Amino acid sequence: MSSAAWPAVPTAPPPPRCAVAVVGGGIVGVALARELARNRRVGTVVLFEREPALARLQSGANSGVIHSGIYYRPGSLKARLCVEGAALLYRYLEGRGLPYRRCGKVVVAVEEAELSGLRELARRAAANGVPGARLIDRAELRRIEPAARGIEALHSPNAGVTDFRLVTHHLAGELLEAGGTICLATPVLGLAQRPRAVVIRHRFGETVARYAFVCAGAGVERLARASGGRREPAIFPFKGVYRFVRDPSAQLVRALIYPVPDPALPFLGVHLTRHLDRSVTVGPTALLVPPNEQGGGPQAAVAGAARLAGYPGLWPLAARWWRVGARELAVAITRRLLARRARRYLPELRAGDLGEPFAGVRAQAVSRRGELLDDFAYERLGRILFVRNAPSPAATASLALAGEIAAYAARSFGW
Repeated sequence: MSSAAWPAVPTAPPPPRCAVAVVGGGIVGVALARELARNRRVGTVVLFEREPALARLQSGANSGVIHSGIYYRPGSLKARLCVEGAALLYRYLEGRGLPYRRCGKVVVAVEEAELSGLRELARRAAANGVPGARLIDRAELRRIEPAARGIEALHSPNAGVTDFRLVTHHLAGELLEAGGTICLATPVLGLAQRPRAVVIRHRFGETVARYAFVCAGAGVERLARASGGRREPAIFPFKGVYRFVRDPSAQLVRALIYPVPDPALPFLGVHLTRHLDRSVTVGPTALLVPPNEQGGGPQAAVAGAARLAGYPGLWPLAARWWRVGARELAVAITRRLLARRARRYLPELRAGDLGEPFAGVRAQAVSRRGELLDDFAYERLGRILFVRNAPSPAATASLALAGEIAAYAARSFGW
């Protein structure tokens, strides 16, 4: 769904020493490494990524939506950093001539029972300072999205779409220009605190850094445990299944059409997205899958499943949401059920126009009590800072989140 080629990112062997190590080559890790490398007081920055390319996992397999900030609890990090991050991201895209469309989105209520949830989103949008967000009636909804049906909707004109993998690669180029180093295909096995240093163990040996930042998505909990940090919150990967929408149903969608989300879950529901390349997708579902401890192979899958089963929070989570999980599984494997879910607000959608499924993964923090944690979270352990929870809208917020973490590190580490 990209409209442009990703620029090549040169890789280098890990050095024996550096000032700062950043673990994780998704958009948050690359944005943070770039932010740190541009600060002359920080020193040399080295980015470690286990995959042979950047943004191959969560950052490269998402909807590409630039969120405007309507969903998040006022006062939360997500609320503030999403709004700030969207503004920074649009400025970044415009300044570098990168592709995007500020197309807007509608969140559609189809029955009376959903109106209170829709109005709560409108209240949050106003409290969060989301530009232009407002409630609209069914006539205006038909003007914006002629094929959509609902009794009321929330229109957020500041939402848009871009290619976050392309953005990540451009950020990486600026990291290199600032003197940073990128080490691809270099899985980090663990980190160890030493007096005035952190030892990063990786597949090629060791690198000694003064400070380390771990932005490893689903792998952050494993590295925190291996470094003497807390096991809680655990990171559970949720697999989201999408399908492309073929014509003529694809022509029903102008921009972004969303349902009113379940307030008990940090997921936005099955929605329709017109991407940069003009393709349209429907999805995602939300399926809990076992974490892969080392990035590949049967042993890694078994280790991840064992860790998942041994975490106390799994069982209250499963007890509360097993019916939802069963429905999500059925929707993921059956195009008819996926189409039925979207047809609530797009009644002309035809199941026969849905293509083969493809999937992305969202790393989601879960407490010991089985609660799905909804806000961004980071934690300092000595000279290591762990980004413990950075699900959606982390890509939208990435530039603001990088600035937030860098400012916290400057205060904590005395830069």
